[in-house]
Amino acid sequence: MSVVIVGGLHADARRATVARLLADVPGSVVLHHDLGTAEAGTVVRTISDATGILSAGEAPLSNDCACCALREDLVPELRRLAADGTTRLAVVELWDSVEPKAMAEVVVAGGLMVTGVVTAVDPALLLPCLGNGDDLADVGLAAAASDQRTVADTFARQLEYAPVLAVVDSEDADDEDRELLAQLHPTARQVRIAADARADARSPLARAVLAGFDVESAAAAQHPACALLPADADAHGVSTFVWHRNRPFHPERLYDALEDLTCAAARSRGRFWLADKPDVLLHWDAAGGALCVESVGPWLASLPDAAWDMVPPVRRAAAALDWHPEHGDCCQHLVFTSPGLDRDGLAELLESCLLTDAEYAAGRAAWKQLPPAFDTLLEV
Repeated sequence: MSVVIVGGLHADARRATVARLLADVPGSVVLHHDLGTAEAGTVVRTISDATGILSAGEAPLSNDCACCALREDLVPELRRLAADGTTRLAVVELWDSVEPKAMAEVVVAGGLMVTGVVTAVDPALLLPCLGNGDDLADVGLAAAASDQRTVADTFARQLEYAPVLAVVDSEDADDEDRELLAQLHPTARQVRIAADARADARSPLARAVLAGFDVESAAAAQHPACALLPADADAHGVSTFVWHRNRPFHPERLYDALEDLTCAAARSRGRFWLADKPDVLLHWDAAGGALCVESVGPWLASLPDAAWDMVPPVRRAAAALDWHPEHGDCCQHLVFTSPGLDRDGLAELLESCLLTDAEYAAGRAAWKQLPPAFDTLLEV
């Protein structure tokens, strides 16, 4: 039995994608956990096919966490469907704010075969979601009491993890919306979901979700050290600006510019290098006017040669592409995507945050004495 995961905050688009799969693939069912019932102490599970609901049940909350209940209930239900022998394809339709990465890894760890991960998108809702800095808890979409995610950062991860994007027809979408989608995830396979399409087991969506999926490769593609970030682009009023430098940031000047940099684009991401922490690889992840900065370990240049054998090959390959004769893989690699992007102003602001020639020439010992402006953000 193949398992396909369909997620996304655009609920109508997600349901249309699931309906298309049920119509196109004979012997398919959809398994859905409704986390919206968590306040009552349970998560409601339904299993349906193209004709309607086949069964329903409840899973009790685990540690007051609806998403934990989903994880614990999902694999046993999928195993039961697989053992039955009549289900060719199990479509896991995720609840609105559940992210596909965690669920794909849970399913594979449970010994089942994920052949596809899809995020369903309504292009007209793309920019409103990326610009929404509300906490999920404030809009009734938190998956646990401790859930501190926002609408924007959750949607960005849903979008960028999936190798297939199911794009529904939308009268409200224009060329700018479609271009923004293409630039945010240029390597994704986009499949159009038409409401009036005839059932077809050879449809582009059916072929895409049965093509195969590798959770390790998908995780590597999202890791800040080796993520395949978008390339420079400019079309239909949407720009992607790639900024790459081999000189570290001055911590105070960068900190002072954070608000302007975060608000400069609908989406920005990448890895960066601070002078006072020259051995630490830092992750930049911004959407909806909010920025997350975190340490993701050392740069490879900071590791002893003996430690390189423990580093995944994809990480070593990514480092080789950025390798500098003096600093190794230490660098600034930030990508900003947005309609109406001020590329020149953004470049000027970023350049102003780098070490000056005199500061750079002072060397690492002096860099480490600079004020640690990011310690609060990094919880050092």
